[in-house]
Amino acid sequence: MSDIHPTAIIEDGARIGQDCRIGPFCVVGPEVVLGDRVHLKSHVVVTGNTRIGDDTVVFPFSTLGEIPQDLKFKGEKTRTEIGRRNRIRECVTVNAGTEGGGGVTRIGDDCLLMACTHVAHDVLIGNRVILVNSSGVAGHVIVEDDVIIGGLSGVHQFVRIGRGAIIGALSKVTRDVIPFGLVQGDEGRLDGLNLVGLKRRNVPREEIAALRAAYRALAEGDGSFQERARRLGEETDSDYVRAIVDFVAGDTDRSFLTPRG
Repeated sequence: MSDIHPTAIIEDGARIGQDCRIGPFCVVGPEVVLGDRVHLKSHVVVTGNTRIGDDTVVFPFSTLGEIPQDLKFKGEKTRTEIGRRNRIRECVTVNAGTEGGGGVTRIGDDCLLMACTHVAHDVLIGNRVILVNSSGVAGHVIVEDDVIIGGLSGVHQFVRIGRGAIIGALSKVTRDVIPFGLVQGDEGRLDGLNLVGLKRRNVPREEIAALRAAYRALAEGDGSFQERARRLGEETDSDYVRAIVDFVAGDTDRSFLTPRG
């Protein structure tokens, strides 16, 4: 039921879903599983133990599931999981996981990876995430739902980016970013909340007001950043503020970008 161009190479063992389209000069490895209606436009390489979900479109010269750019990698069995309805544009690279990092690189549903973006080994990306042209996400990074990472930005390994945050273009992000945060500048400073994103998602005004008050409390309150976040957790009844509190309390290998008073 699928449309496979005669110049494409589908290795023995690959599993191709219904109504897929595989264009000229694509290569699909023996452990690959493509869901239904996946479209590989042309010159796409999908290799390794890689699964791609239904209705995902991959544009020319992208490489998905190749071994990680990690000198510690010794050929162990790891995998790449890409969800449904993703748009993966030209020259994107997504590397498989490593044994020491959990063994999987995972991308959720409804994401847009623009041209020349890179997703390194053991990265976990949520749903509805946008990586803008030529941005890069280093190994072991966690990117939660509804995040936008601006063009030519780089995210340091082991960093977490909380739900609904936005990273401006040309930013270097070396510390964790709270949910709904706005990061900009070449040194990646936390510069407020992603108010535009909150409004676009129709977050109620009272919740946005609660987030603004929480941001001020995190910037100006007594004690350490973590202590201020704990106090917020004891005082708030907002689910959105609670998301920030839980994020700060979570496990991390990095420090936090913090609000400035």
